[in-house]
Amino acid sequence: MNLCDYHTHTPLCMHAQGEPEAYVQAALELGLQEYGIADHAPVKPEPFDDWRMLHEQLPAYHEWIERARVAAGDQLPIRAGLECDWLPNCESWIESLRNEYPWDYLIGSVHYLADKWDFDNPVWLGRWAETDVEEVWAQYWKTYEQMVRSGLFDIYAHADLIKKFGYRPGGDLQRYYAPVVQALVDQKGTIEINTAGWHKPCVEQYPAQGFLALCAEAGVSLVISSDAHAPAEVGRDFEKAVALAKAAGFTHTVSIVGGEKSEIAL
Repeated sequence: MNLCDYHTHTPLCMHAQGEPEAYVQAALELGLQEYGIADHAPVKPEPFDDWRMLHEQLPAYHEWIERARVAAGDQLPIRAGLECDWLPNCESWIESLRNEYPWDYLIGSVHYLADKWDFDNPVWLGRWAETDVEEVWAQYWKTYEQMVRSGLFDIYAHADLIKKFGYRPGGDLQRYYAPVVQALVDQKGTIEINTAGWHKPCVEQYPAQGFLALCAEAGVSLVISSDAHAPAEVGRDFEKAVALAKAAGFTHTVSIVGGEKSEIAL
C-alpha cells in the first residue's frame, strides 16, 4: 500500500490504547509506506481537558516514538508529529511546541468553539439539540479558516468534524467550504481524508465529498489518515479512501519529512 498514515494516537491522550510495537506491526502488515504518530498536544493552562497529554509528558511521548522506531528498524520510516488544537491566542504556544522536538509535521485541528465547547465530545451531545446548527457551523468554519491562514501547520485535520453527530444545516454547504479551500490554496496547506468518520454517528469520512472535490480542483495537497486510537485502526478503510480521493479528482497524496512535502502517486 503506497500510502502514509500520519494521524495516529498513543495512550498518553487518555482515550487510546496499545503499545508502539503493536501499531508498527499493524502498519507493516498493511504495507504502509510510512507510519506517523501525532497525539493530542499539550495545552496551557493545565489540565485543559481530560483527553490530551500534559506538557510534562512530552519526554514520555518522545520515548514512545523512539520505541516505535526501534520496533520498525529499517522496515518502515516512523514520522513524528503532534495534533495541535487551534484556540484563541495559541500562536506563540504552537511555535514553542514546534521548537521542542524535531517534528516532521504538525497537524492543526479545531475541537473547540469560542466558549470552550468541545463540540465533538459525546459528553456534550445533548447540547446539540438546543443549538442553532447554522450559527455553530458558521462559527466553526470561520475558526477553521483562521487556523489555516495562520500557516502554522503542515496538515489540517478532519475539516468538517463539526458534522460528527449528524447535525448539518440545509442548503449548499459550499458556502462554508469555499473560504477554507481558498485559505488552503493561499497557504499551500495539506488536508486529510480522515477515515474515522465512517465509524462515527455521521457515518461519513471527514471531509465530505463536496469539500474534497473543491480541494482537488484547486490543487490542494492530500494525505489519507486513520486517526487510529488502537493498533487495529491503523490504515483502516484506506482502500475505500483512495477510491474516494480518485473520484474527487486527486491523483497524488504527499509524504512529509522534516516539514518537506513530496508527492506520491495514488
